[in-house]
Amino acid sequence: MEHLTPAVHLSDPLPALEPVPNFGCKVCAALGRQREEARDRRDMTTVSDCNVEIRRHPHEVKR
Repeated sequence: MEHLTPAVHLSDPLPALEPVPNFGCKVCAALGRQREEARDRRDMTTVSDCNVEIRRHPHEVKR
């Protein structure tokens, strides 16, 4: 009889919620609009790409 190992449960490396664009930033605002237009077209690849760009877009931390 074969011995089976327990199933491996992997976590999702990305947060469940989409990033919120900083609408005070022209780049983030444009990405937010592009994401919504892509969602309307059901183009989830572009939605995902916009999410990555919004997450990676740098903003200076105000002190």
